Amino acid sequence: MNVVDSSAWLEYFADGPNAGFFAPAIEATDELVVPSICLLEVFKRVCQQRGEGLALQAVAVMAQGRVVDLDSALALSAAKLGVDAKLALADSVVLATARQADATLWTQDAHSEGLPNVRFRAAKRAPRA
Repeated sequence: MNVVDSSAWLEYFADGPNAGFFAPAIEATDELVVPSICLLEVFKRVCQQRGEGLALQAVAVMAQGRVVDLDSALALSAAKLGVDAKLALADSVVLATARQADATLWTQDAHSEGLPNVRFRAAKRAPRA
C-alpha cells in the first residue's frame, strides 16, 4: 500500500523533476490510500494557481485510490505522532494514515526523511534566472 503526500501529488500534477519518482505509487491505484487532508491541500493549491476546473480534475484522479477520512481515532493518532515527531498538523495526519494502512509514505518533505516506511526524494528547485 502507498500513501502519497500533497507535495508529491503537486509535483506529479505539475510534471516536475520528481514526478517520475512518484508516478509508480500514484498510478498503482489499487494500492493507493489517499488521506482526505491531501484532497484539501491539493485542491486548494491547484485552485489558487490554475483554477477550480483543474483542481476538480486533480482530486478526481486522487479519488481513484481509497480515500481515508479523518475520524477521531486517526485524529488522536496523528496528534500523538505530531508531538513525537514534531510534525505539522497535515503532515501528522498523512503519516498517521500511512501507518494505519501499513503503507509506504511517498514524499519530498524533508522533515519526513529518515522516518520508517518513507520513500523520500528531495524537492528540486528550478534554477534562478
